[in-house]
Amino acid sequence: MNICVLGLWHLGTVTSACLSSVGHTVIGLDFDTNLINDLNNGEAPIFEPGLNNLLKSGIHKKNLLFTCKIDEALKDCDILWVAYDTPVDENDCADFQYVIRQVQLVFPFLKKGCTILVSSQMPVGSTKDLELLAKHNFPNQDFGFAYSPENLRLGNALEVFLNPDRIVIGFRSNKDQIKIKELLKTITDNLIWMSVESAEMTKHAINSFLATSVTFANEIATICEIVGADAKEVEKGLKTEARIGPKAYLSPGSAFSGGTLARDISFLSQIANNKDLTVPLIKSISESNSEHKNWVKKRLLKKIENLSKRNIAVWGLTYKAGTNTLRRSLSVELCNWLLEQGAFLHVHDPAVDKLPSEWSKNVTRYNNPEESILHVDAIVVATEWPEYTEISYDAFSNLKSSILMVDANRFLKQFSGVDGIEYAAVGEPHEKIQIKL
Repeated sequence: MNICVLGLWHLGTVTSACLSSVGHTVIGLDFDTNLINDLNNGEAPIFEPGLNNLLKSGIHKKNLLFTCKIDEALKDCDILWVAYDTPVDENDCADFQYVIRQVQLVFPFLKKGCTILVSSQMPVGSTKDLELLAKHNFPNQDFGFAYSPENLRLGNALEVFLNPDRIVIGFRSNKDQIKIKELLKTITDNLIWMSVESAEMTKHAINSFLATSVTFANEIATICEIVGADAKEVEKGLKTEARIGPKAYLSPGSAFSGGTLARDISFLSQIANNKDLTVPLIKSISESNSEHKNWVKKRLLKKIENLSKRNIAVWGLTYKAGTNTLRRSLSVELCNWLLEQGAFLHVHDPAVDKLPSEWSKNVTRYNNPEESILHVDAIVVATEWPEYTEISYDAFSNLKSSILMVDANRFLKQFSGVDGIEYAAVGEPHEKIQIKL
């Protein structure tokens, strides 16, 4: 089968490279000429471990090509895989109409009977909208439509795509099911079939459930801090409960960030508003998460009442470890707030060599984390890069005075209790309860 992947940012590039690696002939289509040139040279638009090597392998084997030419990409296309990263603004509102417009552009070039498999994150009902547009404008082309929720995980995208637990697919017709089964048989035979609308809703439900779990764990953690309980011990109790389970998304730590979870909560809230439904739980998730974003700020202010002209080290700037993207990063949000307070920032990130252009001269970037802490009042562990676990206790031996380490996720728990370090983590009791007999 000939596959065309439409939309070539993170999701589309990973999809193209992985499909070619299991033997399919893949053409990636996008309308950004600079992006296409980079991809044909084996350079992905965003850092993902192993992705550039996989791109170069497919290009070398001649079963992977990228182009801006619609007719070249689609003339022999059996399956069009729509893999746009749906644009989302700072308020978590997604421009899903952008994806619909891009798909409409290619309708005239698709051969009769082509299956259109959508993975872009859009509100339930969007695939049906595409179907209606196709039937209205191209009634005799017999396009098939299906939906498979994307499962993109920054920093681990290749492993997740090529070795999934299962793949959810919503479909309309047997012919589309047969084609998709043939497409995915080299990846997994654990395919969960359902209606298109159920598959779309599954994506919303999964992300909203995960977001609920995160916010619940963090609210429990904030109570633990003031009653002498340890949220990590409570986590053990929760995950050993048979009705919850060991893989539950219940680790206390940072608020969730990025567009993925928040985007689905926004979708469901909008649907509820449009249909006059009352969904207080779903609407409260974002409110709780937004409040938890203040946790690091509160811990800094508890120790340092006035941050003006104080020196703060921030370890990690990216959205998460294993990527170089700064967009929607909690660390960047925190740095912006610290600058507003008048603080001087000393930052390190192994994947970032260029700081945001809007940052002032009050930000200094270091090539190694040890250098960043020589004259600071506090350290914030913001992104869990493995490099930070290799930092030795000696790095703190020459500090001028006691230093606050704010480590929301307890990534560097080994520094808790070290002389000269006041360690703070989400869900760790402010004071241990002691009972004298």
